[in-house]
Amino acid sequence: MDITAQMVKELRERTGVGPLDCKKALVEYDGDMDQAANFLREKGLAKAVKKAGRSANEGMIPTYQHHNGRLGVMVEVNCETDFVASTEQFQNFAKDVALHIANLAPEYVQRDEVPEAVIAAEREVQRRRALEEGKPENVVDKMIEGRMDKFFAEIVLMEQPFVKDDKVTIEDLRKQAVAELGENILIRRFARYALGEEGDEVQDDE
Repeated sequence: MDITAQMVKELRERTGVGPLDCKKALVEYDGDMDQAANFLREKGLAKAVKKAGRSANEGMIPTYQHHNGRLGVMVEVNCETDFVASTEQFQNFAKDVALHIANLAPEYVQRDEVPEAVIAAEREVQRRRALEEGKPENVVDKMIEGRMDKFFAEIVLMEQPFVKDDKVTIEDLRKQAVAELGENILIRRFARYALGEEGDEVQDDE
């Protein structure tokens, strides 16, 4: 099957991967767009996992301020080199993260930062809720786990659906940036302030 420039363009838009890799994937899967996209995503995820332990001390601290001046965000996004930090793609990613934080107001960067007391209290709330709904005891625990995942997706930055595309999470977005830029990328901490509210403490992923 002939692989056209339009097909390569479409696959690039779906995956964010470079044109050469897109063409190779389309050739490999005889033009099947879905299979090629899945292959590239898995390849990108594998790269991201390999890079996860590498030191990332460069980067930028983008800020976002709402047009009326009543809401502001500062976030530290790290990469491995100042070269990548200076690229438009990295800077756009960092700015998108700041915009996302302004809109969805996460409380923590990673799930493991959520205090055990907060988790325990939420589990108890969900258990009582399930029992009050008349759910049998043997399915309550499974229901709680599903509801806890939703709870974390509301308060943990990396698990939230991206404000510009709710089909991907911030963690998906980060992994995509890692695969495309070839370096480990971390969202280290953030602060979000809304006028008249108590300022959110800076969250740190270390």
